[in-house]
Amino acid sequence: MFTSCSKNDSSSNTTSGTYTGTGSITQGVGTVTTSNLFQAGNRVAGLGTITSSDGKTWSLPADVNFTNSSFPFASDLYNSYVSGHSYATAANATAALSGSDVVTVDATGSVYTAYIFADNYFEMYVNGIPVGKDPVPYTDFNSSIVRFKANKPFTVAVKCVDWEEHLGIGTEAQGASAHHIGDGGFVAVIKDANGAIVGITNNTWKAQTYYTAPISDLSCVTESGNTRLSSSCSTSDGSSTSYGIHWAVPANWYASNYDDSGWPSATTFTNNTVGVDGKSSYTNFADVFDNSSNDASFIWSTNLLLDNLVLLRKTIQ
Repeated sequence: MFTSCSKNDSSSNTTSGTYTGTGSITQGVGTVTTSNLFQAGNRVAGLGTITSSDGKTWSLPADVNFTNSSFPFASDLYNSYVSGHSYATAANATAALSGSDVVTVDATGSVYTAYIFADNYFEMYVNGIPVGKDPVPYTDFNSSIVRFKANKPFTVAVKCVDWEEHLGIGTEAQGASAHHIGDGGFVAVIKDANGAIVGITNNTWKAQTYYTAPISDLSCVTESGNTRLSSSCSTSDGSSTSYGIHWAVPANWYASNYDDSGWPSATTFTNNTVGVDGKSSYTNFADVFDNSSNDASFIWSTNLLLDNLVLLRKTIQ
């Protein structure tokens, strides 16, 4: 149990409340360890750490493999930072690939292609093998292609990060607000070598959150079995003294034999809720993501605004 104290100064909107869940509580901003992973980006994609009230140290916004050369970058479906990679169609983007991008999971397998739009960052595994990470950690918004050779059934596992400018409190500058709460969202379509859709993101995926912020009143966060709920929490602007709640990520969460039966089902969100209008990295490929007969949904954990580190899993039969 953790009981917070009231804060009434002008830089804070935190209130009193008692947390009785299984997570670890942090308050305020963390310590920056990497100032910016992607200098060209519209926003600063920093990394940091923070210590919780129980003495544990947490990575902010998450432990990621962006600088790990053994984890391959995804190919570009749309990337305004690379000349010539603002593709108008998925066909143009895939035609530009040489074939060296295909990651072998099973040597005797077939080639599958995943088309991905993530807000903001993703790392994807198939049967525990890293197959692609987002080349743009924060913004401007991009979309990606991941190709891999595998046998069905195969298990897709994705780490999703809704990045934060203010490390530890889940906020970013937006207009007049210094502590705006951004949203997440992940959508994917997986096709076989013949172009047939074999998998889409929907509520049959599993989704679990591991970092929730900003929290102003700790009593608003509850747990029901393995479901971590923050729907009663305020989504007004955070502050420099907001709280975060962290849960330890299982060491083998991406393995094909990891037992995700206790995880909640993913929550689906509409395009309008996530906000894709005007984002060419999505709208150029509406024929893929919003296929009239097999429409993929944006998915996340239960709270699109406050949950910042979400793990997803799905076995494609």
